[in-house]
Amino acid sequence: MSDPSRPHQETKASPGPAGEAFSPRADLSAVPAPAPRRGRRERRHTAPSRAGRNLPAAIGVAVVLIGTLLLGLFAQPVVLALLAGAAAGTGVWEVGRSLRFRDIAIPRVPAVTAGVLMPLAAFYGEGEALMIAVVVGLTLVIVWRALGRRDGMILSIMGSVFALLWVGFLLSIALLLYHTDAGPLKVLTVILLAVGSDTCGYAVGVIWGRHPMAPRISPKKSWEGFAGSLGGSVVIGVLCAVLLLDHAWWEGALLAVVLVLAATLGDFAESMVKRELGIKDMGTLLPGHGGVMDRIDSILFAVPAGYLLFELFAARA
Repeated sequence: MSDPSRPHQETKASPGPAGEAFSPRADLSAVPAPAPRRGRRERRHTAPSRAGRNLPAAIGVAVVLIGTLLLGLFAQPVVLALLAGAAAGTGVWEVGRSLRFRDIAIPRVPAVTAGVLMPLAAFYGEGEALMIAVVVGLTLVIVWRALGRRDGMILSIMGSVFALLWVGFLLSIALLLYHTDAGPLKVLTVILLAVGSDTCGYAVGVIWGRHPMAPRISPKKSWEGFAGSLGGSVVIGVLCAVLLLDHAWWEGALLAVVLVLAATLGDFAESMVKRELGIKDMGTLLPGHGGVMDRIDSILFAVPAGYLLFELFAARA
């Protein structure tokens, strides 16, 4: 039986050693469940999964997020910075909360603060300010933890570094891309490709998916779905390159292929973390989507890949 204080923990399987598939627990069907205490309501929270989304809620959340993103990209840039900071801070909080399932307690106050400040530093001061924010944030986390209890200190610090670099730093690169030539359109293109990859792969995989890509990591991801991601994203990439960025069509196709690979790796990375921790979703903040990390996992890897490719295109021009 799952611990009610851990709402997102898996109950059907228990995690084995790192990198191995889940193994079923012993059959407990013969053991009678304890009767619930009278006068006390049993509170259960289940995180929605991608395979069973609340579609109306998912569409509503997506519309709000897309509208906020477009407002920040093309009308009020400060909204983009605040959106990125909020996403990074919430993502770090979700990772820290999930790590507690393995008894790794990161100092969430300084970690979340550093996560919020990294995108803001990248927006207002670009690359140099981002590097300063990373150093200051990591130092703050280490000092904060060093002044606390000694038990689990190393794992706590390493977990904090992991969360900040995975979420705060990678997401901040989107703000660096924003400050390049045609930056807003480039950021929009990268996000469209990452989201398009996820959406096309999901749609094709649900209908035709038969062959799992990595059953030990993410059993529901299929090679058919990956082909759908590639096909749909290439179309999106070519259209964005020609209509938005005034680039050659083949640059859009190349960008799409690279970003699909990066987005898929990002999705697998989060799946590996969740499977190791024995959880289903990182959170429930976004109805129909799960947590913030469940929504931005592919974007986190796609952003630096897109930034690098756009820099290569610019150097070639």
